[in-house]
Amino acid sequence: MNISNTGIDLIKHFEGCETEAYLCPAGVPTIGYGHIKGVQMGDSITEAQAHEMLVEELDEYESYINDLVTVSLNQNQFDAMVSWVYNLGNGNLRSSTLLEELNKGNFQAAPIEIKRWNKANGKVLAGLTRRREAEANLFISDN
Repeated sequence: MNISNTGIDLIKHFEGCETEAYLCPAGVPTIGYGHIKGVQMGDSITEAQAHEMLVEELDEYESYINDLVTVSLNQNQFDAMVSWVYNLGNGNLRSSTLLEELNKGNFQAAPIEIKRWNKANGKVLAGLTRRREAEANLFISDN
């Protein structure tokens, strides 16, 4: 399964597009739409490059959901999960109660578990709270 434009738009909305490298709330050098791999402070890109980087990188994050989630997801559920793992990473997905509950077929628990991940460096962040709420709402919305 692949992320839809709805999912891409969600990621773009919450990541925002930064053409100059900056430190995210977790202290990681970031550029474009939340791209962190190989980024160094002082790097700069165009908005077109940011979009290309996002689209290319989403293949990796789609594969995490396709490989680790053993139950069938609808498009909105898949999009919400790709957004979540794009922001939080594969390691957090692998060790999460969210993945455990999903793979048990407990779809009702997923939105609750999604919303639990709203902290950076141990502090609740309003932006992460809004993102998790949007992901949870997308997860439960009809296609």
